[in-house]
Amino acid sequence: RPIITDVGSVKQPIVEECSQLWGNFIGGHPMAGTTASGIDAAVANLFKGAAYVFTPTAQTKPENVAKLKAIALELNAIPHVCNAQVHDRAVSWISHLPVMVSASLIKACLQEEPDTLELAQILASSGFRDTSRVGGGNSELGVMMARYNRAELLRSLLQYRQNLDEIITVIEQKDWENLEQILKTNAIARPKFLNS
Repeated sequence: RPIITDVGSVKQPIVEECSQLWGNFIGGHPMAGTTASGIDAAVANLFKGAAYVFTPTAQTKPENVAKLKAIALELNAIPHVCNAQVHDRAVSWISHLPVMVSASLIKACLQEEPDTLELAQILASSGFRDTSRVGGGNSELGVMMARYNRAELLRSLLQYRQNLDEIITVIEQKDWENLEQILKTNAIARPKFLNS
């Protein structure tokens, strides 16, 4: 029987539904893409060096997982296997939350006074470009992330807000040593999230 897979960024709902319809369904999520959409956004070697996650169930045949892993390797991707719920929680942090934070940054900037906004648009450089990239991308994809991974995304957003509130408090209190420690800790931690 043929193996059926998908490439969506949320796994638990689709794995639950599709596994009931097709016993040979295995959720898949290549961790690669751009902010563009449509056929014109196609990129050769998109998967090269990218993680490609598969989320089998307890009923999935190991040989079917092995076949999909082999396909991922043929695409020069790096296959990973995990539970669908663990996947959804992890991508809420490193994919879905950044879209919402980035979108919030752009929205907040647009609420500035016209003169300040105009100057900010002129001066915006690499920091703003890097931070805002995913929030200015495919809106349909962003809505799907929020809709289908709602619980995990809300959990991440609330924890993010708690950390942002902590930084606001530190700045209000002029606790520069604490702020420096937070920033130093983050500088050490960041490379662990970057696999390239």
